[in-house]
Amino acid sequence: MHYDTIIYSVEDKIATITLNRPEKLNSVSEEMIDEIIAALDEADGDDAVRAVVFAGNGRLFCAGADLSAGDKTFDYDSQADGQGGSPVQADGSVDYSDVRVRDGAGRLTLRLYRSLKPVIAAIHGAAVGVGVTMTLAMDARFATTDARFGFVFTRRGIVPEGASTWFLQRLVGLDRALDWCLTGRMLSAQEAVEGGLVRSLHAPEDLLPAAYAYAKEIADNTSPVSVALTRQMLWRMAGADHPMAAHRLDSRGVYARGRTADAREGVASFLEKRKADFPDRVSRDMPDFFPWWQEPDYS
Repeated sequence: MHYDTIIYSVEDKIATITLNRPEKLNSVSEEMIDEIIAALDEADGDDAVRAVVFAGNGRLFCAGADLSAGDKTFDYDSQADGQGGSPVQADGSVDYSDVRVRDGAGRLTLRLYRSLKPVIAAIHGAAVGVGVTMTLAMDARFATTDARFGFVFTRRGIVPEGASTWFLQRLVGLDRALDWCLTGRMLSAQEAVEGGLVRSLHAPEDLLPAAYAYAKEIADNTSPVSVALTRQMLWRMAGADHPMAAHRLDSRGVYARGRTADAREGVASFLEKRKADFPDRVSRDMPDFFPWWQEPDYS
């Protein structure tokens, strides 16, 4: 598939999605959101891909939303072409279930949330606004020592987007999430790593090697089906209201996977002190109870 705002490549079992609008500091447009979602679909559908790494081309990872519309950037009605109607109804009330109200960053993070492959961010320079909120739905974040982060929404007269009010406090706790979002201040790389937002800091030349090394640790040593299931189990249990929900899910997962060639290979390779060669594939071998959730509609 051809992409205009990102670069998608696969090498050695790792897909790389590179934000590729360097002249715009990789600011995020609706086109870029659509292309990232399509690339994630491509990665999920390719059994050769075991992990996905996000990077940014140019001076920084992502400067946030594309502000080329100026002070009308977040006024969606003002940017409408006049042909698609409006969520504003005749009586002046807003139909908030209208898809035109939907936040594009949220469409992206919800797609990342559904990913069947681990997703890793390699952040250099800066990640601001959607540039940082998109990474919250990823599984690990690596950054350069000079990187900066900004949940700057209150300083732009809007509110956090990308479902970040759900993701952020699960990563760093409510106290830090409140601090970072209410003040809208820029965070240093050191504060980000101390707060649990970032896994580790690296010199610029070491950033991508560190992200790829982590991806390879997964790709070379684990069952792809077990990883896909485990990723979804952990993320979805983050919102469970009782550990019984996890117990029910664990029980189904262990029972279903315990009967597979992967489980036999995992035990045999351990006992024989050799590297495992897992035969099961995400495209054909997910258990019959998957997916166990009903995806909610936007309304």
